[in-house]
Amino acid sequence: MGIKKFRPITPSLRYMTVSDFSDITHSYPEKSLLRPLNKNGGRGNTGRINCRHKGGGHKRHYRLIDFRRDKIGIPGRIASIEYDPNRSARIALVFYADGEKRYIIAPNELKVDEVIKTTDDLDVAIGNTLSLERIPLGTSIHNIELKPGKGGQLVRSAGTMATLLAKEGEYAHVRLPSGEVRLIHQRCQATIGQVGNIEHENITLGKAGRSRWLGIRPSVRGVAMNPVDHPMGGGEGRSSGGRHPCSPWGQKSKGLKTRKRKQSDKMIIKRRK
Repeated sequence: MGIKKFRPITPSLRYMTVSDFSDITHSYPEKSLLRPLNKNGGRGNTGRINCRHKGGGHKRHYRLIDFRRDKIGIPGRIASIEYDPNRSARIALVFYADGEKRYIIAPNELKVDEVIKTTDDLDVAIGNTLSLERIPLGTSIHNIELKPGKGGQLVRSAGTMATLLAKEGEYAHVRLPSGEVRLIHQRCQATIGQVGNIEHENITLGKAGRSRWLGIRPSVRGVAMNPVDHPMGGGEGRSSGGRHPCSPWGQKSKGLKTRKRKQSDKMIIKRRK
């Protein structure tokens, strides 16, 4: 894929870039794999805002994605590479030999009509899914499970990949995109290759309206508010807040460690920072 730029005939077009969608091979999704997707505007079941700066945006359908890749030994043919409005990565429609259709996260360089499968054989090809114990060291992987059989939870965004560093006992050492090195059980599965749509990180929205299409509402700085609205608000003339940066409820927003003690902390060998 590539990135498309525009002639700056309007101020919003000067810096705006979009994907050229050259990697998309089919424009319409598989209807049997669509589900309705309702919006909540960042509100919970009580009607109160739980997540600010959300609301509006274009209507979407949810595409059912096969993160578990549990059709062991059954080959599947890539029928198309498609756009998914719910994630940054592309998705691939797979026609399996038993007649079933499924969507998967599309790895980089995966082409239409290629064959993929979930196997325990040492078949390290892009798009194949294997358990970590069968994958050679140094291999780039994505869609990694944290619990065997639960389905991939890690490394699913556009352009991301993890690296299998070592194997020791029942666990494998995996370096994640953040730089964190983590222990993952060798019976967990992962997919070979890097997630596609690598150029996604270079796209510039260019105008406020494009954020609204995505369902992202404006965010107002605390120092621009009145004292009644924010702890950092008020002051004669322009001010930088007069106190350490914080949320509207007084929680520090820079440097405060918010991670609680988790059972999984013992699985982290090297922190991302």
